[in-house]
Amino acid sequence: MGDGIRYVGLDVHKDGIVVAVAEGGLRSEVRDYGRIANTPAALRRLAHKLDREGVTLRLCYEAGPCGYGIQRQLSALGQECIVVAPSLIPKRMGDRVKTDRRDAANLARLHRAGELTAVWVPDPGHEAMRDLVRARLDAVRALRRARQQLSGFLLRQGCHYGRPAWTKLHRRWLAGLKFEQAVHHIVLEDYIAAVEAAQDRRDRLTAQIAAMLSDWTLAPVVAALQTMRGMALVNAATLIAELGDLARFANPRQLMAYLGLVPSEHSSGASVKRGSLTKAGNSAARRLLIEAAWTYRFPARISRELRLRQEAQSRAIREIAWKAQLRLCARYRKLARSGKPANVVTAAIARELAGFVWAIARRVPPAVS
Repeated sequence: MGDGIRYVGLDVHKDGIVVAVAEGGLRSEVRDYGRIANTPAALRRLAHKLDREGVTLRLCYEAGPCGYGIQRQLSALGQECIVVAPSLIPKRMGDRVKTDRRDAANLARLHRAGELTAVWVPDPGHEAMRDLVRARLDAVRALRRARQQLSGFLLRQGCHYGRPAWTKLHRRWLAGLKFEQAVHHIVLEDYIAAVEAAQDRRDRLTAQIAAMLSDWTLAPVVAALQTMRGMALVNAATLIAELGDLARFANPRQLMAYLGLVPSEHSSGASVKRGSLTKAGNSAARRLLIEAAWTYRFPARISRELRLRQEAQSRAIREIAWKAQLRLCARYRKLARSGKPANVVTAAIARELAGFVWAIARRVPPAVS
């Protein structure tokens, strides 16, 4: 039985799971177990059958649309199961054959060799908060799309509003528009109703985020991050919901690399070539940091709103936030004066901002659930 460990690869689909088993020992066989239903009862039978000979099971499957339910079910049964990052699975060049059986066998073989990278698995409460902030992001995208559709209709009709849009004055201007075709008034009202419905949905979800914070273990980290410029309630909650507990990053460089805010590199020998950002990891968290970095183009100062957000925080947290302002505002102006493009400057500020986020998060312990 090799080293007493049995490695199990699961190729997961919504209606079934293809299973492959690799016995312990690098030269041992990898065999196809078959296909089982994607149900708790079938998983329980699988774990019981493979575990009945007294060996240790180590199971794995790729992260995907089926979520973390399988990992939680197997962990509740006392089995070790990891969820694998699909983009970091080694692949052989020239391999053009892909089947469920080969995928499961490949997972089992690579897991035995220690070549797989596990992703962080959130607890159910954290996953619920992440679903909430992602629903709000979907609502924001829907609102943007509805506004673009309304603007496109007005542009086709030759209607231009030369001042800032989506204000009360803009709404009154829309109500005063006249069209030659009567049906265009119906189209306009329908577009306006779509915009208002999307805006109401966004506002409802924003209120729900604020209401759910008190029950979240990472709420103290969210409150501490709001001491920083560009990190109001929604931004801070979304960032932590996407990243999770930052204590799993040993240093800020790991967080920067995880967010894809470090430059790509192709070096060989004495030749060192660095390119654009890797853009790996969580795109939503990276975008939030980029948006927050834009606020550091202004001189360092503590506004009244920021002062109110800082009142309940410790002096150490406030000092880190002020240090971030002093450094990042000066850094932004220095890079801008050097002639670098604005997007390059903002990416550089976002990378350093991630380091200050890590520093604050490490000082704030999660709440006890």
